Amino acid sequence: MLATLISTLVDWLYTYILVILLLGAGLYFTLRTRFVQLRLFGEAFRVLREKSHGDGVSSFQALMISTASRVGTGNIAGVSIAICLGGVGAVFWMWMVALLGGASAFIESTLAQIYKVHDGAGGSRGGPAYYIERVLGSRGLAAAFSVFLILTYLVGFNMVASYNLVDAFSGYAFSGPKLPAAAGGLLALATAVCIFGGGKRLSRITSILVPVMGGAYVLMALVMIALHIRLLPKVFASIFENAFDFQAIFGGFTGSAMMYGIKRGLFSNEAGVGSAPNAAAAASVSHPVKQGLAQMLSVFIDTLLICSATALLCLCSGVEPDAALKGVPYVQAAMSGTFGPFGRWFITGTMLLFAFTTILGNYYYCESNLQYLLRRDARRWELAVFRLLAAVIVFFGAQMDFSLVWDTADVTMGLMALINLPAILLLAKPALLALKDYQTQKRAGRDPVFRAADIGLAGQTEFWN
Repeated sequence: MLATLISTLVDWLYTYILVILLLGAGLYFTLRTRFVQLRLFGEAFRVLREKSHGDGVSSFQALMISTASRVGTGNIAGVSIAICLGGVGAVFWMWMVALLGGASAFIESTLAQIYKVHDGAGGSRGGPAYYIERVLGSRGLAAAFSVFLILTYLVGFNMVASYNLVDAFSGYAFSGPKLPAAAGGLLALATAVCIFGGGKRLSRITSILVPVMGGAYVLMALVMIALHIRLLPKVFASIFENAFDFQAIFGGFTGSAMMYGIKRGLFSNEAGVGSAPNAAAAASVSHPVKQGLAQMLSVFIDTLLICSATALLCLCSGVEPDAALKGVPYVQAAMSGTFGPFGRWFITGTMLLFAFTTILGNYYYCESNLQYLLRRDARRWELAVFRLLAAVIVFFGAQMDFSLVWDTADVTMGLMALINLPAILLLAKPALLALKDYQTQKRAGRDPVFRAADIGLAGQTEFWN
């Protein structure tokens, strides 16, 4: 009954509300920023080379934390599910969500930087809960966002990551009824070791693992595509042809390529949902726009690079999508068809790293929102209990039902988006003014330095005065 209720809610959210809100907000911000995701794409890479301007994490480290959360099991299993259940046209709609979502990611992360607060340890923290309360004056709405975020990332997404990892081992000879508990236990233990080290340790770990694992995965995908290059034109033709099969879309939208592409694209890159701003606020930069550009880049890394790598390596393999193979098994079948047992083990190893870094990135968001709900720095025993709970959830996620895990994460993420997207539509003006200030200073040949008073926010922010 619970699974049916949640599944119905997912269909309702993604069919009638989030499709319009997500794409509408992305298009609006794209136009208002004059295509910032394209105009300043090169500038986004430049700001990543800058060192931290204080005791907080650097722009690159904050990017890697958010990318750790974005680039995860959803980039493999989620893309596979979209293709197997929605059709190859789902890939096009994932691209569209990323292209428009880059502008939404820029706005929400720039706002998080503008309204960030001191964290009591020489750094900063912030995110949607902070800018919603500060500007809209609604503590209740901000608290609701924090609760939904913790339910989404600590519970929903981390259970998905844990489940997908176990699913990657399901086809091996050693797989059995005890595997979920054993794999879940080991993953939970590794998670506990890392998160008990605090935010600084998490930023160091993710800044090393994310580039390595992402680079290796994309390289392997390129090898697969090169070996089947003759199929590439046909693959692209199939993607575009199926993306615009409007008879299928309007005949049964909840099972269409458009719906699966948008849902899995949102699940993967999270643009506009309100998650990445929690990492963006931790960066110590000289101007909020710098971190807005960095987080914008994270959306492209996630969807246009990693998700596309999964889609193309699967579709170029010659293995036909099948609902029975949905998730990790389809990707494993595609790789093993060309590389034999090595291909299967490579995907399993990639899933292990992706699941692990996803869990770490997700937890980082949750701790920041726990501090918000407490309205103070958490005491040592409170953090210990929260971290232990995070590890226990990872353990149980490995043993959950497939549809219930995915649908629960979709619902809680959808509720987050329903709060954050309208909020950033209402609060966009400071971010747009900050962008204008940044570009003015760049044209004058200066390294942009932000002052709240320059955009009419004197005394209205905790930083930047």
